[in-house]
Amino acid sequence: MLGRFPGRPEALKGLGAIALQLGRFEEGAAILGRLLELVPDQPETLSNRAFGLLKLKRYEEALASSTRAIALRPDLVEAYNNRGNALKALHRLEEALVSYDGALALAPACAEAHNNRGNTLRSLKRPEEALASYDRALALKSDFAEAHNGRGNSLASLNRQQEALSSYERALALRSGYAEAWNGRGAALMALDRPEEALASFDRALAVNPNHAEARNNRALVLIGDGHLDPALSELDRALAIKPDYAEAHWNKSIAKLLQGDFADGWRLYEWRWKTAQFSAARPCPGPLWLGNEDIAGKTLLIYREQGLGDFIQFCRYAPLAKALGVEVIMEVPAPLMPLLATMPGRFELIEEGMSLPAFDRCCPAMSLPLAFRTTLADVPAAVPYLHADEERRSRWREWLGEKTRPRIGLVWSGSREHRNDRNRSIPLTLLEPLLKLPFEFHSLQREIRPDDATMVQQGRILPHAERLSDFAETAALIREMDIVISVDTAVAHAAGAFGAKVWILLPFSPDFRWMLDSRRSPWYPSARLFRQSLRGDWSSVIREVADHLAAEWPAGPIARQTR
Repeated sequence: MLGRFPGRPEALKGLGAIALQLGRFEEGAAILGRLLELVPDQPETLSNRAFGLLKLKRYEEALASSTRAIALRPDLVEAYNNRGNALKALHRLEEALVSYDGALALAPACAEAHNNRGNTLRSLKRPEEALASYDRALALKSDFAEAHNGRGNSLASLNRQQEALSSYERALALRSGYAEAWNGRGAALMALDRPEEALASFDRALAVNPNHAEARNNRALVLIGDGHLDPALSELDRALAIKPDYAEAHWNKSIAKLLQGDFADGWRLYEWRWKTAQFSAARPCPGPLWLGNEDIAGKTLLIYREQGLGDFIQFCRYAPLAKALGVEVIMEVPAPLMPLLATMPGRFELIEEGMSLPAFDRCCPAMSLPLAFRTTLADVPAAVPYLHADEERRSRWREWLGEKTRPRIGLVWSGSREHRNDRNRSIPLTLLEPLLKLPFEFHSLQREIRPDDATMVQQGRILPHAERLSDFAETAALIREMDIVISVDTAVAHAAGAFGAKVWILLPFSPDFRWMLDSRRSPWYPSARLFRQSLRGDWSSVIREVADHLAAEWPAGPIARQTR
């Protein structure tokens, strides 16, 4: 096409615009590039060429072209938009925001600039502000499918999933072949515990775009949640064939592998977590990382927490193994766990989180220790107890509790509301009614009683101890005075397992990877028994099973077969 009009700028300008409109971006950018060789300083042409270069993912060139256009014509709104899009693609988000604000200063009614601003704010993890930008875009252009989709993404980030679902469906009503909106809709349905509908939504996204890596990753998550691990792994492999550096897909593959008991691949892939959005703000290793790939005898190793308290309780068991390598071990410990970790046999330096760290040579986050020690399912370090309850504290608890006339059952039915899987792991106290009817002495091991559960606790069938549970050492002492601990998947369950206490752990249909699938026993905690949902969301049958087992533990009456 260029050869037909080699020296006619007007023709080149028209042909370039037509090519861009037809989606022939390579051709359009080339035509406009030729035009700029003939007539260099045309701001509209520079801006249009920047648009084509953006579509070709030639972001640095797009940035240079749009920046030149603005220098020549500071009132060219499209150039500010194109410059912002180039900066956003280059992850220069704050600069992109300034560029969109420049467009809006010139044209406050530019819905596209409001939408682009919303996209950037969402990338900056400012979802409330992003939502306001999308709302402004939609006030100006109510049929703006991209803004409805962006609005859904912001609402999902704010955990307003039902509203997010409505926004995605508005986008799809405007554009039925909108793969990103089908994917977002599926993610919202997953969050609303509607997995079958979510799967159908991801399938619609993939029907539109078979190379939509995010939809394949999310589809795999539904399959993992249903326990279909091999199909999930196949789906994740397809996502990674499309997008080889897709951190979320690598990490989700690690979860599926660990659920299968494939620790060799599972722990290796688990290191991809650091590159996921979920861990983008997590604290990185504060020094040279050690993952078992070098001899560190004679050096000092820092072990630190990256995730929850229960995770740290589970994996602090590796500290003695590190010590056995001839390593001096420093553990940076969350304040609530300091007295408890002090009971670990061996000489370790404990530093409370937030305090200045002493010098060290290498560091390893707690969740990377199984990889560093090349842990397989056959050699999980499961010698318990590796933590202990303080005898003086236990003595005080025995005095407070008084004479035992019936078996004592410690209960934990809910964890922190902030936990990302709390809706699946926590149980309304009312569902424990079949347990509470049994002739045992029930004790709450929770520091927090939710308002919906408070009335039932006040009835006296569960003895609360929140005021005395000042730290995990107190919880540990109380646990050791129980005959059995019955807990959902919380730090208390891990603590009981670490003490070698008898603990029954109540697991949702889709459990955390550490509990794997199907087995009644845990390789990490020999004294634990696992009670699993057989149907998604069905806690009632789990509680009935636990009640039956409790009754069988003491068949001869409430004071028979008491244990210490």
